[in-house]
Amino acid sequence: MSITAERKAELIKEFATKDGDTGSPEVQIAVLTERITNLTDHFKTHGKDNHSRRGLLKMVSQRRSLLDYVKGKDEARYRSIIERLGIRR
Repeated sequence: MSITAERKAELIKEFATKDGDTGSPEVQIAVLTERITNLTDHFKTHGKDNHSRRGLLKMVSQRRSLLDYVKGKDEARYRSIIERLGIRR
C-alpha cells in the first residue's frame, strides 16, 4: 500500500523546484497522489477495509488543501501540477 523509497525519491526529483526540495507543495501533492493511487488499487481487492479508507479520505483532504493553497498563490503553478499528475480529468 505504501510507496517504496525509490519511487518516493523519483517523485521528489521530478517535482522538486530546486535541489534538496522535499517540502514544496508540488512534491507533497505528488507523493500524496501516488499514495492515493496505491490505496485505490488496494480497495479493488479489499473492499471492506474501512480503516484504510479513513486514511485515504484524510490523504485526499490533505491533497485538496495543498491544491487550494497553490491555487491561491499561483494559478499557473496549480494548472501545471494538475496536468502533470493527471488529476481533475
